Amino acid sequence: MRNSLKVSAAAAATAALALGLTACGTSSDPSSKPEGARADTSKPLVVAASPVPHADILNYVKTRLAAKAGLKLQVKEFTDYVLPNKATQSGQVDANFFQHKPYLDDFNKKNHTDLVPVVSVHLEPLGLYSKKDKDLTSIKAGQTIAVPNDTTNEGRALKLLADNGLITLKPGVGQAATPSDIKDSKGLKFKELEAATLPRALNDVDAAVINGNYAIDAKLKPAKDALVLEKAAGNPYANLLVVKKGGEQDPRVRKLAKLLNSPQLKKYIEDKYQGAIIPAFGTVKS
Repeated sequence: MRNSLKVSAAAAATAALALGLTACGTSSDPSSKPEGARADTSKPLVVAASPVPHADILNYVKTRLAAKAGLKLQVKEFTDYVLPNKATQSGQVDANFFQHKPYLDDFNKKNHTDLVPVVSVHLEPLGLYSKKDKDLTSIKAGQTIAVPNDTTNEGRALKLLADNGLITLKPGVGQAATPSDIKDSKGLKFKELEAATLPRALNDVDAAVINGNYAIDAKLKPAKDALVLEKAAGNPYANLLVVKKGGEQDPRVRKLAKLLNSPQLKKYIEDKYQGAIIPAFGTVKS
């Protein structure tokens, strides 16, 4: 009888331990892993991207590099700066590639999202373009300059104008500058437009500050056509591969991140874009 009780007690203890481990999850239990690490790696990684150069870069990876790395990649093109982040947050896509860190931080703050950067890939120098003026000295008081209307790119555009003497900003103005932060407009007028529409606006304004991807998409050649371009040194506006928090643990995302920082991609960017797009590889802190 005593032996039977010992066996029964031992069995009960074993069952209780097993139940406890099941409830808490163990290191071998898939449910204990971060959500991204539990992704179905047999499915394609779906990435939202602006058409140029982001989708072009991803399609190069897809056709030339992904198969060898064991990665299935699907590219979905978007032509604005809002829907790719919303689709990533909701899980409609696995990742996106179109934005820089200041824009991502601003989007997260305003929309209460938890999107995080994985790696930086390239810099698209912001440039001032005109169909009427051939150089900066031709821009005079009374003329109208169009700038992006989203918070970070507008501040970035105004800084470019200030750095080149076209306007003077108030002391201490940061990356979120708006036309109201201009201390001296030097007689210039400003038109705030959605970034994607700026190339088309060149026919209606005297000049426009245009994001590199939209300039290239409009057949402009930044290195040749811009009156002035941003400098790469110390520039915080490198474009990123972005996922919803936890997605950075997805093995497919890790493979893509490695390919987007590979020597093969560096050569592709340098050869194809001839300085209009500049490789800017590296990991990025959230």
